[in-house]
Amino acid sequence: MQLINNKDHHVKYIFVTGGVLSGLGKGVITSSIAKILQLTGLKVSCVKVDPYVNYDAGTMNPIAHGEVFVTCDGGECDMDIGNYERFLDIELSSDHNLTTGRIYSEVINDEREGKFLGQCVQIIPHVTDAIKNKLRKISNQECLDVLVIECGGTVGDIESLPFLEAFRQMKLEEGDYNTLFVHVTLAPILDVVGEQKTKPTQHSVQELRRIGINPDIIAVRCKNILSNDARRKVSLFANISSNCVLSCHDVKSIFLVPEILANQGIISIIENKLKLQNLFIKWSNWKGISKSFLEYNKEVNIAVVGKYVSLPDSYVSVYQALSHAAAKLKNKLEVTWIDSEKFDITSKQKLSLLKKYEGILIPGGFGKRGSEGIINVANFAREANIPFLGICFGFQLSLVSFARNVCGIYNANSTEIDPATNDPVVEFMPEQKEINNLGGTMRLGRHKILINSNTLASKIYSQNFINKRHRHRYEFNKKYLSVLHKNGMILSGYSDNGKRTEILEIPHHKFYFAFQYHAEFDSRPGKPEQAFESFMKVASIKS
Repeated sequence: MQLINNKDHHVKYIFVTGGVLSGLGKGVITSSIAKILQLTGLKVSCVKVDPYVNYDAGTMNPIAHGEVFVTCDGGECDMDIGNYERFLDIELSSDHNLTTGRIYSEVINDEREGKFLGQCVQIIPHVTDAIKNKLRKISNQECLDVLVIECGGTVGDIESLPFLEAFRQMKLEEGDYNTLFVHVTLAPILDVVGEQKTKPTQHSVQELRRIGINPDIIAVRCKNILSNDARRKVSLFANISSNCVLSCHDVKSIFLVPEILANQGIISIIENKLKLQNLFIKWSNWKGISKSFLEYNKEVNIAVVGKYVSLPDSYVSVYQALSHAAAKLKNKLEVTWIDSEKFDITSKQKLSLLKKYEGILIPGGFGKRGSEGIINVANFAREANIPFLGICFGFQLSLVSFARNVCGIYNANSTEIDPATNDPVVEFMPEQKEINNLGGTMRLGRHKILINSNTLASKIYSQNFINKRHRHRYEFNKKYLSVLHKNGMILSGYSDNGKRTEILEIPHHKFYFAFQYHAEFDSRPGKPEQAFESFMKVASIKS
């Protein structure tokens, strides 16, 4: 495999690694570093490395892994790709999420095609070369000034070693002034002693240095601002200047993190290390956006009823889209996560608990578990005239709910839930019926949608066409179109030349709107997605 020549274009590479434990917020720190650099006028992008052997995140359980974020080109990616898109306000491709599975698949395909000319294929150099090639290809194709690469997991994990080795090699090949390493660690506070402990950070840095990487910046996650004593200890034992030890303490909004890092002089550190000159942060409207998440006039309570609520990260983009809309409307968002299984058995007493919420949202999902609860909740929101938003699975089961409770089609169902149903209001997409493997078989990525005039959808989006991202295998069965329309439901959006139904709405309801696509992936701080903004606007109006 021939390496791509990168000598004529001096891209700067910033590598973000993690230590002590996972879930420290490396994605937010990576996004924040990239955002600060973008605000200086540099062209910046991000890559997420996930060392697991899965080819992508598509078949992974969201309760174990978190949300699957879908890129416009149909990539099923780690949720940190969503963080990058929201912070940088750019659209990334599936190439921006590297996994062990993708790298090894490429190397094995090259070996099968004879591209290694009889060599014994090894981790070094063949796998590490493939990793470096991917990173250089992105930086060259996008003509970047800086590429920020986040390595998932924790230093010391076996599966991440090839990636860390590739990063080490890139430092040698690109040169000292073109690479910078940020290591994210944890300074826990033990209740017994009440002081920030630096020993985990010391051991983590030692582990990193053992494999040949010396961090240039240590970002220490902590509950409160890192104390001077803790900073001094980290500096001493990690052999790093104290001004390069940064406090990444808890804040009320993740969008404040760029300012937290900037106030500690991270730009000067990057400027000196990467030999960049005259970097000046032009905050523009970013500070106003971050501040909007802290200032509010009233509280709006939203119930999110879904299948994976035991891990809110399963719906991180949904939460972010709601929070973007709330911030713009000067509302404080309060979300209650409710497992849909709670409502599987119809109980007016249980359902009546939802009356205290200003809005009900049903997000995406798959499978039979909790589906009856979703159908019951969709019907309750309609009958109680509570503002309602349904996404993907929520859209599909809202159709089933309406068919059962309004149209009198009592056995209406989705074939995903009951393959033998006599009234398949939602059915398996015909082109998927001959495919056996689950991975990569869904309708994915961005598709163009036509919106009917004089509908709620046309009012929300103020245009005839929208482009939205999808991730589904089932769709509305148009044989039931006339009966739904006759009973008062409007199907107001279509794609693929009218083949697929995308949007439903119920006139004369306070707000009843659902869609097949995943609008949450397009929402940005300061620029909330229109359907979420409309939903929150109605929900914030007290009855």
